[in-house]
Amino acid sequence: MTRDPDAPPEVLFVCVHNAGRSQMAALLTQVLSHGTVRVRSAGSDPADRINPLVVDAMDELGLDMSTAFPKPLAEDAVRAADVVITMGCGDACPLYPGKKYEDWPLDDPAEATTISEVRVIREAIRERVVSLLDGLGVTTT
Repeated sequence: MTRDPDAPPEVLFVCVHNAGRSQMAALLTQVLSHGTVRVRSAGSDPADRINPLVVDAMDELGLDMSTAFPKPLAEDAVRAADVVITMGCGDACPLYPGKKYEDWPLDDPAEATTISEVRVIREAIRERVVSLLDGLGVTTT
């Protein structure tokens, strides 16, 4: 199946629990792209809820995660994506020919004990999202 060149790019963020890194990346991508990118996130072993420190760190930026929830990784999400960003899910992330894959080696907020630790992760994700969007030709300003 060939991607429609007029359709917005679609990005899938995958981590283990879909409760921190992938959720932050998805929301930052949605906001920084001004909604011009279709964004999904998923986890290879989803948690029960979003990490509260992640919610607080995103709230500091005025970004509401109150409706976000961890979702399981589904094959159709990978197939629909133009770019798949993995964050520590290892072999649990399916690989499909013709997809662009990037692995972002980032600390897991689940191991953080303070919001300052999560802020560092959030800012590292923001930098990578800006670079990703630039590579997709999406303006972030």
